[in-house]
Amino acid sequence: MEVFYIMMGLLFTIMHILLSFFTVSGLYLISIKPRIHGRPDYKPFFGHMYAHRGLHNMNPAVQKLKNIRYSIGQQPENTPSPAECEENLPENSYAAIKRAADLGYGIEFDVHLTKDDIPVVFHDDTLNRICGVKGNLRDYTYEELQQFSLLGTNERIPAFADILKMVDGRVPLIIEYKVEKNADKLCRICDRILSDYKGLYCIESFHPLAVRWYKIHRPNIVRGQLSEDFTKQKLNIPYFLLSHLIGNCYASPDFIAYNCKHKDELSRNICRKLYKSLSVAWTVRSQEELDKVSRSFDLFIFEGFVPARQ
Repeated sequence: MEVFYIMMGLLFTIMHILLSFFTVSGLYLISIKPRIHGRPDYKPFFGHMYAHRGLHNMNPAVQKLKNIRYSIGQQPENTPSPAECEENLPENSYAAIKRAADLGYGIEFDVHLTKDDIPVVFHDDTLNRICGVKGNLRDYTYEELQQFSLLGTNERIPAFADILKMVDGRVPLIIEYKVEKNADKLCRICDRILSDYKGLYCIESFHPLAVRWYKIHRPNIVRGQLSEDFTKQKLNIPYFLLSHLIGNCYASPDFIAYNCKHKDELSRNICRKLYKSLSVAWTVRSQEELDKVSRSFDLFIFEGFVPARQ
């Protein structure tokens, strides 16, 4: 009889463990679930490689375009000659984005709000790295920002509206919203400008509230959740949740843009393989790296080299 009670106790323990496992697993799968029904058609985004912050050549972390060596059969049509690449093209500059559009590459770039709520194309929260000036971009008006050059060139921080006018629908755009405080304001202002844009674009952000804004107000626009494995750098709950995409059920992204160095992250792979969500790789920095991750992602954002055309 004693053996019977021991066996029953063991059985109930196992059942409790299994029930807990399946409950936690179910909640996890629900929490990372992207949009499945009513997705906009994102097939038009295929067939393009996306230039990270335009075709720039002045980031010290990447190789200048004029020094790139092409493999036989990989040099794309209309590739600029070495003489044409003598020009200095800072990241997110009008010239770098124009070069990418002129050569037919899709473009990924970043948008911030200035002090007077003008959307501008710029990556960092601060001006230090690109403009050599201390302070936050958000503390300056658009006109005040025009006094600062980009990496010592004649280029200035471009207005979002001017970039859209120049690209004019020639190539698809991936627009990253840089949210500091007020996601609603940034989304509303940018969306007002984009309402007149006739070209193909989608939006992405690390901030789930920006992605959710499009879920609520512009469900017909393709939206994406940016992330990477932050747990290797920052140990806190918000970054843990973002790293593992626990919050997708709240923002319902159409695609996941993930650091290509962390391609084996479980949640990203579940979104792609189980939920058939589009997966975007950032930022690929060599043809070798592109070849390595090509089967793990669907779209690719590149920097520092000219990739073979898809």
